[in-house]
This record gives sequence, C-alpha cells and structure tokens, in this order.
Amino acid sequence: MSSITDLIRKEIEDLSTDPTLTNVGTITTLADGVARVEGLSNVMYNEMVEFPNNVLGIALNLEEDSIGCVVLGETSDLKEGDEVKTTGKLLSVPVGKALLGRVVDAVGRPIDENGPIDSDITFPVERIAPGIIPRKSVSQPLQTGIMAVDSMIPIGRGQRELIIGDRSTGKTTIAIDTIINQAKINKKGAESRDEDFRPVYCIYVAVGQKNSNIARTIKVLEETGAMEYVTIVSAPAADNPANQYLAPYAGCAIGEWFMENGMDALIVYDDLSKHAVAYRQISLILKRPSGREAYPGDVFYLHSRLLERSARLNEENGNGSLTALPIIETQMGDVSGYIPTNVISITDGQIFLETDLFNKGIRPAVSVGLSVSRVGSAAQIKAYKKVAGKVKLELAQFRELAAFSQFESDLDAATKARLDRGARIVEMFKQTAYNPIPVEIQTAIMWAMQNDFFDSIEVSQISSSVESLKEYLTTQGTEVCKEIYSIGKLESDTEDKLRSTLEDWKRTQG
Repeated sequence: MSSITDLIRKEIEDLSTDPTLTNVGTITTLADGVARVEGLSNVMYNEMVEFPNNVLGIALNLEEDSIGCVVLGETSDLKEGDEVKTTGKLLSVPVGKALLGRVVDAVGRPIDENGPIDSDITFPVERIAPGIIPRKSVSQPLQTGIMAVDSMIPIGRGQRELIIGDRSTGKTTIAIDTIINQAKINKKGAESRDEDFRPVYCIYVAVGQKNSNIARTIKVLEETGAMEYVTIVSAPAADNPANQYLAPYAGCAIGEWFMENGMDALIVYDDLSKHAVAYRQISLILKRPSGREAYPGDVFYLHSRLLERSARLNEENGNGSLTALPIIETQMGDVSGYIPTNVISITDGQIFLETDLFNKGIRPAVSVGLSVSRVGSAAQIKAYKKVAGKVKLELAQFRELAAFSQFESDLDAATKARLDRGARIVEMFKQTAYNPIPVEIQTAIMWAMQNDFFDSIEVSQISSSVESLKEYLTTQGTEVCKEIYSIGKLESDTEDKLRSTLEDWKRTQG
C-alpha cells in the first residue's frame, strides 16, 4: 500500500505547474489540400504543424498575417475554424538499414504489410548538400549491366546521370536494370568475402505513377531477388500533390544516411517531370506568382537542391557516395523544353532514349549522338576501357553514314566496312529487359567484336550469337571471366586465354 502512496507522492512532486507556451492558430480557408492559417506568429519555413486528429502539415508560405500550409493526409476531417499548433520540428523521415526491402510513403510510413519500421534514427527531408571541400572526384564505376550504357555512357558512384526520353521508351527499365545489377553484384561480393567490397543500396522513388506500375516494379524486384537491397518510396498519381512533392526529398534523406555512414547508395527519381507538375499545382493553390509554362520561379531550385545532395565524399568524410538517376519525360523528343533543360544543366550527363530507335526494335533505344557522360571513362575498369574506347565513335560514324548511304548507290570499300561494323555493334547492344550482364562478360563480348570474331556471322544472327557466347562464357569460360573480374585489366596472357576460349566457342557455332 505504501508503495502506491509513494508513487502518487512522487508524481505530485514531479508535476510541473509552470505555464507552457504553445503557438496556436486557426484555419481560415481550406481547399485542394492547402490550408490558410492565421495566428501562428512563431512558425518556421518547412516546419511541421499539427491539425486536429493527428493530421500533419508543412508551412510553405509565410506571409504577414497568415501562413499557407500543405496538409499531409486526409483533409475530409478538417474544417475552417479548427485549431492548428506548431511542433517546433522540421519534417523528418526514418532512415537506416531497417528500411531495406520496405515500401514507404512520402513521410516514411510503411505501406506494405510487414509491420512498423524498426528504426529510431530520423533525418530531415530538406538538408543542405555537401560543399565542395568534403567531395572528391568520381572514379569508382557503378555498372548498370546494360552494355550500351556501360561502354559508351559510363556511370560512376556519386554521379548524377539523367535518363531522358519520350513516354514508353524504356526509361524506367534502364533504372530497374541498374538496381537489379547492383543486387547481383552485392550477392557476388558477399559470396567472395572480399573485405574491400562495397555493396550498393538502392532507393526507388515513384512519383505520380499508377499504382499498377509501382506494383509491377515491386514484383520484378522481388522475382529477381533485388528487393532485399531496395527501399521504395511511393507517391502514386492518386496521392495528394504534397506527398508527390515531398517523396524525392524523403528518398534522398534515406540515401544520405548510407552516404554519411561510409556506404554507397543509388537513388532513382521516377520521374521529376511529374514532381515539377505537383509543385506547380501546390504553388498555384498557394497563390504564388507563376512564370514560364505556369511553373513558379523557383522550379529550378526545386530540382537543384535535390540533385546537389548526391555526391562522392572524401576519406575524411567517410568515403560514402550517393548516385542519382533522375528520370525526365519529354514531349515529342523535345530536349529543349523548360524542365528538361533545367535538369540537364544540373546533372553530369544524360542517357537520351529515342522513340524511333525503340520502334525499330533497337532496345535499349540509346541515342549515341545526344547521350553523354561528363565523368566518362574515369568510371570504367581498365579492361573495359580498353575494349570500349572506339565503340562510341564507330557507332556515331555508322549512324551518320547510314543517313547518307541511302542516297548513294555505289559505296567505297572503307565506307561499306564501317557500315557493316556499325550494324554488328547495333545488334550486339540489343538486350532484353531485366537481364543485366556482368562486366567481365561484357568485356569478353566487346573484345570479341573488336577482334573480328563476329565478322563471319550474318548481321541478323548477331543477337543470337551474343546470347550463345554469354551462355558459353558462364559455363565453359568461367576461368577467364574470373581473371578479368579479379584483375580488372586485360594483360597479354589474359587476352591469349580469352582468344582460345572464343575460338572454342566459334567451333561450337559450326
């Protein structure tokens, strides 16, 4: 009995009767997920505010006599005259390895059926990007498993490479292939027990997409065994514009945790065109002045402050990296549109996908002329650099000559040879979706092309011959592939072994 009395006495002693200061306001208008609130005199920009029924919002417009708040969640329970409180906190999301394999919404709440997220670490969704001093140059490759990209437009860890093209040209497929390839490399690295091996963790941010498309992506990642290395941040088309606006920043905060803890991460923003549209919607409702194409004046800052957060940090800052693959959808192949030019100027290169190539069956439909990597061969292993050096030039020459050759009846031998080689390279680069190729097998295939092993094969048969060579290398040529993978260079004795392996394969082709 005395213990209960002691407990009550202690509670009374600890009771604080001091007045607490809370900043309270009231909703004056509420429409389209945006609330105008009066009376919140002490609110910060981007601060979380609390509406009744535990509904949260963010203060985005700070005006003289009122503030504009974007409501995160259902507005049906809210009405004009409701009380609003400040929280004193910036919007934060949970971060850490507990999010791998999970599907979360724009504020980090789980939307799969695997229970709550076991993480007590949070990062604010808006953070200042690392400055120039903590960064270092991009030099480690981030292999996509897509031959056309890895050979001609190489991506490095810490780079920002834009994937741009019209609707339905395979933009998401390139990003998903890259994620699947990271999972395969991670598993191979774990099996080899190499202490220096660094896995790449992936974040896929889906903005303004159909729920069916997001579900299809999750299914592909689960079937290929990649989901255990991936966090999906979902803000589908049915979601309110506020969640679509926040999702990329939330995904970036999840990726930054890996970078700041000395790990490597890859983030895909699919896609930033819809993100800009969601921001335009919010801005117009908040009565912000509109500029070109009705976008607000700070739409460039919207994407620059997001993409600048991707970096490769130096040794003093943990040596982590965050690689970004933003996706932008163009209209009728127009790269000179407002949002495409904005994002092109922020990123370190772009992979441009052409509708014409896609319709001709050349997939991935990478345009050699318009695609570029501003990091270049610095992000390739030495063996691959050696075999891929001439390919981009040969393919660019082929595309140019092919345009003129249709007007010319008799061509000289050198032009014919160039056209023939180009046609073979085009066929070699054709690749099915969700089937990334390991870098050592890519190196062997490219070496075979450079050393005329495909010259005697009909152009129409190149694709099937490449498939047959891949199969042969994974079964019979494992020794030479292991050597290329472990050394990372093509020494003369490795080349001799590769030549004899390819000659053996050629004999099996009859």
